[in-house]
Amino acid sequence: MRVLADPLRLRIITLLARETLCTTHLIEETGARQTNLSNHLRVLREAGVVETEPCGRFTYYKLRPDVIASLAGGFAELAQTARATAENNVKRSCP
Repeated sequence: MRVLADPLRLRIITLLARETLCTTHLIEETGARQTNLSNHLRVLREAGVVETEPCGRFTYYKLRPDVIASLAGGFAELAQTARATAENNVKRSCP
């Protein structure tokens, strides 16, 4: 969750959901500086959210939809649990 909570990283994955892009494209689309963007891409890579594809002297990034689907499934389960808790008025009593 922390990985996707940053606004720039969320913008990056939104862009990558539409197409595979290189760093130059991502800089143009986001307005981020090269070093800042590279740091965010590293975080996304290490978390397994994006993968790289070398193409000559450029590196392209693409979103891993299976990882996003897994995260979405986890959130759906949390929402379902929260609904059931609210409907059943589950509350721990104070000592």
